[in-house]
Amino acid sequence: MSEKEVVIVTGSSGLIGSALIENLAGHFALAGFDKVTLRLPPPAAECVCIDLTSEDAVNSAFERVRIAYGTHIASVIHLAAYYDLTGEPSPLYERITVRGTERLLRHLKHFIVEQFVFTSTMLVHAGAKPGQSINEGSPLDPTLPYPESKILTERLIEEQHDSIPAVILRLAGVYDDIGRLAFLAHQIAGIYERRFDSFVYPGNLATGQSALHLDDLTNALRLVIDRRKELPPHSVLLLGEPEAFSFDEIQRTVGKLIHNEEWKTRQIPKLLARTGAWVQDEFLQEDSFIRPWMVDNADAHYQLDISRARDLLGWEPKHSLRDTLPKIVAALRSNPPSWYRANKLNPALVAADRMSADEHQAMDPVAHREMMREHAKHMRRMHFDMLWVHFLTILLGAWLATTPFVFGMFGQNTFSDAVLHVTQERHLWDPILRNTALIWSDLASGLLIMLLGALSLSPRLSWAQWANTLVGIWLLFAPLVFWSPSAAVYANDTLVGALVIAFSILVPMMPGMSPEGMMDQSDVPIGWTYCPSTYLQRLPIIALGALGFLIARSLAAYQMGHIDHVVDPFFNGQGGLNGTETIITSNVSKAWPIPDGGLGAVTYLFEILMGAMGDRRRWRTMPWMVTMFIFVVVPLGIVSIYFIIIQPIVIGTYCSLCLLAALAMVIMIPYALDELVATGQYLVQSRRRGQSLLRIFFRGGPSSGSKQDEKPDFGAAWPDMVASAVRGVTASWTLVASALIGVWLMFTRLVFGTAPPLAFSDHLVGALVITIAVIAMAEVGRPLRFINLLFGAWLIIAPWLLSGGSVVAGVGGVVTGIALIALSLPRGQRSHEQYGSWDRFVV
Repeated sequence: MSEKEVVIVTGSSGLIGSALIENLAGHFALAGFDKVTLRLPPPAAECVCIDLTSEDAVNSAFERVRIAYGTHIASVIHLAAYYDLTGEPSPLYERITVRGTERLLRHLKHFIVEQFVFTSTMLVHAGAKPGQSINEGSPLDPTLPYPESKILTERLIEEQHDSIPAVILRLAGVYDDIGRLAFLAHQIAGIYERRFDSFVYPGNLATGQSALHLDDLTNALRLVIDRRKELPPHSVLLLGEPEAFSFDEIQRTVGKLIHNEEWKTRQIPKLLARTGAWVQDEFLQEDSFIRPWMVDNADAHYQLDISRARDLLGWEPKHSLRDTLPKIVAALRSNPPSWYRANKLNPALVAADRMSADEHQAMDPVAHREMMREHAKHMRRMHFDMLWVHFLTILLGAWLATTPFVFGMFGQNTFSDAVLHVTQERHLWDPILRNTALIWSDLASGLLIMLLGALSLSPRLSWAQWANTLVGIWLLFAPLVFWSPSAAVYANDTLVGALVIAFSILVPMMPGMSPEGMMDQSDVPIGWTYCPSTYLQRLPIIALGALGFLIARSLAAYQMGHIDHVVDPFFNGQGGLNGTETIITSNVSKAWPIPDGGLGAVTYLFEILMGAMGDRRRWRTMPWMVTMFIFVVVPLGIVSIYFIIIQPIVIGTYCSLCLLAALAMVIMIPYALDELVATGQYLVQSRRRGQSLLRIFFRGGPSSGSKQDEKPDFGAAWPDMVASAVRGVTASWTLVASALIGVWLMFTRLVFGTAPPLAFSDHLVGALVITIAVIAMAEVGRPLRFINLLFGAWLIIAPWLLSGGSVVAGVGGVVTGIALIALSLPRGQRSHEQYGSWDRFVV
């Protein structure tokens, strides 16, 4: 048995409970009643596990009190209650707040209890108007489930407390020096982030609500306990600051403190705000803080008259929100992620905003020189360990230079009928001239590769590796530029060109990268939960690129006359050709000066090479390469879709292989977007640190504040590898359904018998809808789905503006358009991944 007076605190691990226990520590024997959670009350209180909804759990808790502390209890501070921000009724209000309190009172009647304190809320009162104050006798009008549960509990206490003196404390919103008041924290964060909703308010800007500093509340509770024998047997007290800091004043003060500017807030109609909140919550499925009930209560003014607390307790608040706001904002500005975390906001949004003192401090010059010297030694050893790639490059050059002799290209004057047909049809140079040009190209390129490979053996001549890369790129294009009459030469130049590029900058470390960036081992962007540049993340792109390359290479072979037939199992063409052959020999294809199939093959090969290039840190060590990679993937994907769109419109048929290659290209895009976003964020962060944007873009650099991804890469179990490969991409059912609508639109001509221009419109929109839906499966690209809203609107009106469709087709278009709009509004399934400041755009 403790010699100190016993105080029980329910909800003891919460913000108020923990602060109260710290206040009472050393003066009372403290028992903290709380559920089993990861958080525990401060050590000054014994943690007694309890579940207010369970009779057995409550009985066990009081048995523990009886054994450890006896039957005499000085005070029970009842803080535990249910609360959420939805504004919707919940059975938990009844089970926890009302019936849980009833269960406590029933068990307390078996003890000698000097006081029972219940914390209610000022929101049980009807809101007043600016200039008016609320006191304990003001009308009660709880409009929401939370204050309603408090009123019901107050009445229950009044009826059932019997001989136990009861105190009801109706509290204002509780805050501390870093905020922790949900409404205030979101208001400050909105201004910090310059969100749209921070510039508008759906109520009277002069309205406000009294607040209550945590220290003032714990002092008041201490006085309530100390004066328990002097208080009436049933007391109701309002606790809060006498001043109700208006919404507009808070806006102006915070705007000035954070951005040093006059923050102007405009009042908007409640209907508009309510509609916006409803759309965000119900249609867009965003976890928005603003709810319709908040809009309805925007005009409620709560300025408290605390004269009764002054008289009975001698209590006066020592803090004010007006004086504490600078401290709250200072805590935010000094460490935004920590402040967001403390206020239960998403810290990833501001993870890059924190610049600690040591991040700004330059490294000790002596230590930096020593580190750079060690790095230089390491790079020199690595260079000599990789000399074999340069010797192999020299061998490739020798192979290429001797190719004309091995392949019998000299004196060749006979060519296949297919090559001659292509020459005549495309009005090309004579095959002998093109063959001669390729001979000299291979000879010159081979000798140049040997020379540059030899120069690359020296670590001081890293430019030679880049020069050899340019030669390799030329070899990829040379057979296309000269319309190679020989399939062997085309294949040989492509293979040698790709290998020269790989052995020049892919296998050995790419020359010119920042030493500081290479020494930094972190690979997770600031605020992210994963690395977007792992090899598993790039594997789908490489695999799809390989598929596209093989397809495009066969198309190029047909276009150059190396083969006389291409398989197309689905579509017929014109003049005895199938759909694929018709498409790749059409006037659209002939508009290109080189075989467009070969151009596609080169592009896919670039994607494979760039996809394999660099390590897990390349989003910051190779920004230029990531950017080029995206500008290869995305534009080619768009071009592919463009050709798919025009095929039936301009040419009148489809190309099966082209459709497959285009699908592969479009699927690549969502897998590549997250790396681009990470690189973009890194460049912005580097610029804010005052670093040269051009230097960082071309050479990369370190990333202070980043960490390493611990998720498995190759070598893990198959399920884990698959999960790692698709991180950041979620195929929600709404996006899948939108893509299926796109497929349906491309076949409405067959279903409804529509004719141009309506048939062309459906085909065009269908292809674009598929593209947008697939790209939006990347969570960083999720906002792009809103583009399909425009296509949905067009589908609704198109049947009435364009000819070529029946009434049934018109109705089908309207239904399809409405369905597409409905599917494009919700955000859909989203993973738990975070993307730093980009999180605010994943809407």
